[in-house]
Amino acid sequence: MAEAGTLHDAFIDELRDTYDAEKQLTKALPKLANAATNTKLRAAFETHLQETQGQIARLEQVFESLDEKVRGKHCDGIAGIIEEGKSIMEEDFDETTMDACLIASGQRAEHYEMAAYGTLVAWAQAMGHTEAARLLQQTLDEEKAADKKLSGLAEGGINQGAADAAHAEEDEEPVGAVNRARKSAE
Repeated sequence: MAEAGTLHDAFIDELRDTYDAEKQLTKALPKLANAATNTKLRAAFETHLQETQGQIARLEQVFESLDEKVRGKHCDGIAGIIEEGKSIMEEDFDETTMDACLIASGQRAEHYEMAAYGTLVAWAQAMGHTEAARLLQQTLDEEKAADKKLSGLAEGGINQGAADAAHAEEDEEPVGAVNRARKSAE
């Protein structure tokens, strides 16, 4: 009978999954940045790409602190989130709506990462991996800050701009229909 895995085994497995997730995001973030039309949003994605590269290096430090080989394990969760983001970019949305959707895609990834890093920090602390916990907490804090920045951009005008554009289209249709009806009656 096979020996049951331990929390340490689960921790290493989660580290490898998260390492792969970060690697996948280094390929996805430039695409999000290129698709963004809002300059602040584009800059936020570009800045987070640099942070993500630092997070990969930090994960490598965590592996080293535990005397574990640095390697990833395919992260299906982030792959699915990235795939959803790609499909959004293929939609024919107006620019502001696209930016609002890109924010939503970015936040899905951030929330996934926050869940992973929150778990990793808790497990590292429980097992007494003080250095790993410190490094992982630093990354968790960065992920929370990136999410907050995206929320600020959304709430700071992008979502309202997309909503206003949607309402402008809705308002135009009835007016156009009324004007056509008037012209027909004349």
